Amino acid sequence: MSRDDQPLAAVFASLAARGQKAVAPFITAGDPDLETTLQVIEALDRAGAAVCELGVPYSDPIADGPVIQASYTRALAAGFTLEGLFATVKQATSKVTMPILTMVSYSIIYRRGIDRFVADAVACGLAGMVVPDLPLEESDQLDTAARASGLALVRLVTPTTPAGRAEEIARRSTGFLYCVSVAGVTGARSELPDGLVERVAWLRTKTDVPVLVGFGVSTPQQVASVTAVADGAIVGSALVRRIGELAASGGKTAITAGVTQYVSELVTAARFHPHDRRDHTPGN
Repeated sequence: MSRDDQPLAAVFASLAARGQKAVAPFITAGDPDLETTLQVIEALDRAGAAVCELGVPYSDPIADGPVIQASYTRALAAGFTLEGLFATVKQATSKVTMPILTMVSYSIIYRRGIDRFVADAVACGLAGMVVPDLPLEESDQLDTAARASGLALVRLVTPTTPAGRAEEIARRSTGFLYCVSVAGVTGARSELPDGLVERVAWLRTKTDVPVLVGFGVSTPQQVASVTAVADGAIVGSALVRRIGELAASGGKTAITAGVTQYVSELVTAARFHPHDRRDHTPGN
């Protein structure tokens, strides 16, 4: 097991030992404010989430649909800053057991400086980064810095990624591999796409890290379907929408209660399936 995937590898090994697959919620940092974000992270941990993806608000997001774009706009209007993000994560990592990753545009990392961003991420306790707009060919510098610092660099494969390129992305991803279920932008969908099961099964033969599926996963039934073949499900837009609606109508207590109930239902659906024979021991 390499240094960069230790926190995540331990989580996935623990899940497998308990007959559980991963639920990895995505939330927007700073929506409606960073104090609430901290409370939501704690609620996710209590609900049994395996990993939390913390979206970094950005004025020109890549591949994010209207729900997440609106949450980014709200967070930026509320005064979101990277300094506030790192401070919030530092508080959160002292309170929760699940690893926290940041989903962040490469332009934000580059503007801050790769070494500085990585150092800040390590200092606050982040387990890794998902960088959706970082091309494979331009990722060596961040990859080297992340590996040296013990951070996972999660990479994404989409339905339109050519097979050879997908295989290389899968080989180089650390922590886990993010399998985008559909072409297009994020957003809850009523059905999972045809061919997803076969694509995930193929990807799992190309990498030793877990494969998680995201984009369009929103219901317990979809989580059960995804985790029948994948190592976990990433749920974003449906959760972000709930947080936004509860913030507008019920306040912080309602947000944490709603998040806990919703994610608990997803976790219950994410059970290990007996026909899934892949060895989940890290390094195998």
